[in-house]
Amino acid sequence: MITFDPDRLARRRVELEGAMGAPGFWDDQLGAARISTDHARIARKLERYERLRSEYEDANELLALGEDQLEISELVLSLESELGRLQEDALFTGEYDAGDAIFEVHAGTGGTDAQDWADMLLRMYLRWTADRGFQTDVLEASPGEEAGLKSTTVAVRGENAYGTLKAERGVHRLVRLSPFDSAHRRHTAFAQVVVAPLLADDAPIEVDEADLRIDTYRSSGAGGQHVNKTDSAVRITHLPTGIVVQCQNERSQTSNKQTALRILKSRLAELEEEKREAELARERGAAQDIGFGSQIRSYVLHPYQLVKDHRTDHEVGNAQSVLDGALDGFVHSYLLAKAAGKVL
Repeated sequence: MITFDPDRLARRRVELEGAMGAPGFWDDQLGAARISTDHARIARKLERYERLRSEYEDANELLALGEDQLEISELVLSLESELGRLQEDALFTGEYDAGDAIFEVHAGTGGTDAQDWADMLLRMYLRWTADRGFQTDVLEASPGEEAGLKSTTVAVRGENAYGTLKAERGVHRLVRLSPFDSAHRRHTAFAQVVVAPLLADDAPIEVDEADLRIDTYRSSGAGGQHVNKTDSAVRITHLPTGIVVQCQNERSQTSNKQTALRILKSRLAELEEEKREAELARERGAAQDIGFGSQIRSYVLHPYQLVKDHRTDHEVGNAQSVLDGALDGFVHSYLLAKAAGKVL
């Protein structure tokens, strides 16, 4: 069972503070930055714990004094929220969980509906990540022929970004009355979400240039006069694995190539994670068909409204609220089930 251990965290904070105070600490700037980041993350966890203890003691005192029940109820709601986040913190034990993430959305089976669905998923994730205080940067977006997106790549930065987002990797299924069908019939569409840790520039992952096919093309979408003027966008194919990464958000081809290589290293690191958890490929997708039988979650908009996660059975009847970014319940249920060994 995974528990939150404030004493262990306090000891680790003292160790890190000792390292930060040592002579020559900043001689190794990359190492110093990692230690400083680790220290700040632990400090935030301990601050959350202390705040939770203080609010708990306040609630007990108000209850003993027979104070206004509304005030106590509001304090209890705040306690539940803080406790949930503290519990979630204890679930992030993987090597990359505490760091930043890359997520990709790829349209699957379903034609134009699938491309529109990929665009809907991007909107959902951007709203959800904003609500959680993460910073996002859309690195690439390939528009569909008629509507939506063929694919998109987004960098997400913030505490536990990867640990949180990896709950979403897999195939997502949409059932609705298609706005692209003149007969307005019900259609099913699929999109795949791929999540990988966003590695630091100095990550010890070697990529052989001979294993790469590098293509350049003109950027698409909004972006001012520079867009569609030069072949600044970069697509890299890693031949041994078949992984394809793209970047077009920078003005120069060189910058886009550097970012694409960083994304590639992140995807390769994720493959190493898959080797340690062999069944993860079935769940999130590198070896899956993006179609029937492989989805992790269904979003039904017709003939009724229901969003259901097939791994945890967590479900919500208000599908629109989920599409507007209310994903915390699904993510929390998955993380708890994974910690308990009930899902992969």
